[in-house]
Amino acid sequence: MRVALDDVKQAAIRIAPSVRRTPLVEARCTTAQPYPGGRLLLKLECLQVTGSFKARGAINKLLSLTPEEVRRGIVTASGGNHGLAVAYAGWLGKTTATIFLPENASAEKVKKLEQWGARVRIHGRQWHEANGEALRAAEREGLTYIHPFADPLIIAGQGTAALEILDQAPGVDEILVAIGGGGLISGVALTAKSLHPSIRVVGVEPTGAATLYESRKAGRVVALPAITTRVPTLAAQATEPINFALVQRFVDDLVLIGDDAMATAARWLWFEMGIAADLSGAAALAALMSRAVTPAPGRTVCALVTGAGPEGIV
Repeated sequence: MRVALDDVKQAAIRIAPSVRRTPLVEARCTTAQPYPGGRLLLKLECLQVTGSFKARGAINKLLSLTPEEVRRGIVTASGGNHGLAVAYAGWLGKTTATIFLPENASAEKVKKLEQWGARVRIHGRQWHEANGEALRAAEREGLTYIHPFADPLIIAGQGTAALEILDQAPGVDEILVAIGGGGLISGVALTAKSLHPSIRVVGVEPTGAATLYESRKAGRVVALPAITTRVPTLAAQATEPINFALVQRFVDDLVLIGDDAMATAARWLWFEMGIAADLSGAAALAALMSRAVTPAPGRTVCALVTGAGPEGIV
């Protein structure tokens, strides 16, 4: 269970025909500046295929499977965005994708899953309950299971977003990344630090699902006793050893923000930038706006807008 920079570079080549190179835009000409002391860049993974960065990892995984593994059908559990990416992968691979979702998954994302031809199954109140049922279904039906974050191929795929950031903005000083289970920050931090060790990487978690924050504090992977965030795409009860090890090695800091801060940031993205982000997509920006992260003046900060959604519009 190892992943290295070369894996990320290979993933970038592998997935290029099936994903988008997303824009990196500067947040300026707005009525309020989230980071008035420096330059703020937004990596718009909300414009990625299926509406989030998750397509990167899912496609890298699909294209690394054997024909027999693809033929059997693929299955996963998701708060929404990973499920959409796996549904897209199933569509590309001309195979059946079964997606298990918790009860609090977005109705809009359920509709999108069905449009991609996926079989949707609702099970449990939180992601870990849906994931347990997905694993049982994989065993029962002989399906190929795709983990949302604890898989070297998934992590390498997500890391390709950092390759793009460093190509689009070679002088970036800090990267802010939302955390659910830890797949995205694992790949981004590994890639950014391997290429430019001076870059500061900060992970952002909801106070109601402080998965990696509590694990780092304990020095080991811990399972949270409860999940209270209302953001299903950031609601992992526990990370996994591969993600924890990469975060311990490459991530400079972890901060916590509230759900309301994400909602405020999502509204800012819509009204100031015309960007429709879901709450998890606004999490990195929320850390800046709420002053959970306070970069020194004059730095270039990149916040990943990880997923699309209507939350900022309403």
